[in-house]
Amino acid sequence: MKPLAITMGCPVGIGPEIILKFFAAASHAAADRPAVVVGDPGVLEWCSRELAIPATVVVWQPGDEVAPQVIPVLRPPALPALDPAQLTWGRPDILTGRAMGCYIETAVQLIRQGACSGMTTCPITKKSLNEAGYAFPGHTEMLAALCASSDYAMMMAGSRLRVTLVTIHAALAAVPRLLTPEKIYRLIAMTARSLQQDFAIAEPRLAVAALNPHAGESGLFGDEEESLIRPAILRARQAGWLVSGPYPADTVFYRAVSGAYDAVVCMYHDQGLIPFKLLHFQDGVNVTIGLPIVRTSVDHGTAYDIAGQGKADPASLAAAVAMARQIIANRSGSIQ
Repeated sequence: MKPLAITMGCPVGIGPEIILKFFAAASHAAADRPAVVVGDPGVLEWCSRELAIPATVVVWQPGDEVAPQVIPVLRPPALPALDPAQLTWGRPDILTGRAMGCYIETAVQLIRQGACSGMTTCPITKKSLNEAGYAFPGHTEMLAALCASSDYAMMMAGSRLRVTLVTIHAALAAVPRLLTPEKIYRLIAMTARSLQQDFAIAEPRLAVAALNPHAGESGLFGDEEESLIRPAILRARQAGWLVSGPYPADTVFYRAVSGAYDAVVCMYHDQGLIPFKLLHFQDGVNVTIGLPIVRTSVDHGTAYDIAGQGKADPASLAAAVAMARQIIANRSGSIQ
């Protein structure tokens, strides 16, 4: 079985710690469900010593067997090893920015070369990534560029709720002018296809959230529901998708969690992320849909305020790895 690639994320964030804790669980290190880390062996060993988390870190190369009870690590060949003596927890710089970008690039290469089955990413800091020369607002956009994908989106997925976002990292004031019927329709269709392909839901049921309070109240609070959202829903229905709305955001998530819908298509970042993180703060998973490769991620940031303190929770990483494996199985038609 091809291993899953786990990128280490920012070397001075909580990525190294949650990786150590993840592999410390015997069930996660089984050779029949292999995973390898794309990162820096020296940083993981440093973190292991600093936090007293026992770990056996070994160098891994594509094609090597993955043994149980070890952490196999591939450092990108073109990337010099980081010197832990020059690193400070919670203080990223250009060198750590270059490293986190290179880990992502290398993981994509491993998948495309057939050495890995998919990837799960630990958190990065966008500022350091940009300072290192990677002109992307985040993981999702960088991965789309590396995969030459123009149709992609972020899905936040958990056992009780799934949401997708028409706009992601944009100021709230800019959201109305960024919405178009075409963008909303494309996300509805992409979400439905992902639920079929990645989550094995034969006939996915989608709800679309309104932009304005009370779904605009017949135009009293805005007309985006009628001019932008409803045309996209009607087009999606004509294409054969089971989709309804637009529904007021103050009720649609309750209905989804109660089992009425398999996912909610949201208009902007916080509309979807607030209810999602309320339910799945510890075990939520970020899935990039629309890519030719499988990519999941933790749903939290680098947590520089607790980096190097032994307080980080690996639950989201464990959930992201499990979901990546399930998506890979669903796409291949195999059983995990």
